[in-house]
Amino acid sequence: MALTSYKRRWTLDDRAESVWHSLPVDIPADCPGLLVTLTIPAIDGVVIDLGCEGAGGWRGWSGGARQTFAITPTAATPGYLAGDLEPGTWWIVLGLHRLPADGAELFVEAHTGPVPTIPGLTSYADATAAIAVPERPPRRTLPATSGLKWIAGDFHAHSLHSDGATPIANLAAMGVAAGLDVLAITDHNTVAHHLELPGLTERFGLGLIPGQEVTTDTGHANAFGDIGPIDFRRPADTWVSEVARRGGLLSINHPLSGDCAWRHPLAEHPPLAEIWHSSWLDHRWGGPITWWQAWGLETTPIGGSDWHNPTSPTPIGTPTTWLAVDATAETPAELAAAALQALAAGRTAVSTSYQAPILVRADDELIALDAPNTLVLTPDGTRHPVTSPTHRLPAPPGPHTLVTHDGRFLSSCT
Repeated sequence: MALTSYKRRWTLDDRAESVWHSLPVDIPADCPGLLVTLTIPAIDGVVIDLGCEGAGGWRGWSGGARQTFAITPTAATPGYLAGDLEPGTWWIVLGLHRLPADGAELFVEAHTGPVPTIPGLTSYADATAAIAVPERPPRRTLPATSGLKWIAGDFHAHSLHSDGATPIANLAAMGVAAGLDVLAITDHNTVAHHLELPGLTERFGLGLIPGQEVTTDTGHANAFGDIGPIDFRRPADTWVSEVARRGGLLSINHPLSGDCAWRHPLAEHPPLAEIWHSSWLDHRWGGPITWWQAWGLETTPIGGSDWHNPTSPTPIGTPTTWLAVDATAETPAELAAAALQALAAGRTAVSTSYQAPILVRADDELIALDAPNTLVLTPDGTRHPVTSPTHRLPAPPGPHTLVTHDGRFLSSCT
């Protein structure tokens, strides 16, 4: 087994030059494996991300969630792609996410040769096998335009393939228990998890949508679709064009959320934005809706729980994104494909949870459900009172919002 090692103090000057730095590793022909370990000093203020780029393309990312990974032709640490190790120069990618003022010394070791134990793999497989398919609650049926039907989804969730606390199987189980029909798995800067989705879709009866959270320290975006990895190190404008070129959909994530609020300049806006995010805890605060209005109401709103672990602000499915999909779609795989088509067409409604009051569009009507004594706000600011549990009113073009008498936002629909 050959060893390549790097020991270096990284400073704020290095981070100013670039957040991401790559360390070369030579992979010989017929290499049976690569094992990488990153040692980070135990001092406050250090957060280092870890990933790998092969000679033939991106092989995975674990961000700050792991300090070791392995890749072999037949297996890999969750978050990384197994497969032949093509000979040539590979790169260990470090993300200097946070450094203290005086920097930090990092030690990287890359071993090429047989890998007896793949870090994280056995525990992941054991946890996946132990998860049972839960009972689904009664479905909620919403009035829909002729030829369409409403299904429920969540477009933001994380597994152990990045910084989530659980296997994808458990995300699927939580989605079923929440009443969802589709769930997007959006691990950070990797698509290794996509390989699991077809089998788990069939096992759990839930349409699992492939996604990638394209992640930087100045904003995140979800790329939906089985379109391969999007390079987070390139300018955000290229994310928009590349996702569209490959036939996927891009969404701006949690644009007002803490230190990862959206700050990338864009010449062209992507079609979607995660207006309803779990960090929006006080719905009397109008910031997300104000951002949407300023960004452009032609952007289709979606919602995401951004579930990582049991301490996440909301459970899977909260908020709930409803999609008006082709009524003939039946199987979980068909529903996942139909959900992406509905997103592309802008046929969404969002509620704070699965059973919460909601505003939907059906044919030429807007229908407010389970929301008496509230108001419907039109794009021009006109207010229409809602006086009954099933309240209908004409549906002019454009997005509409449902609010309480004291200004708490309940739902939106396009």
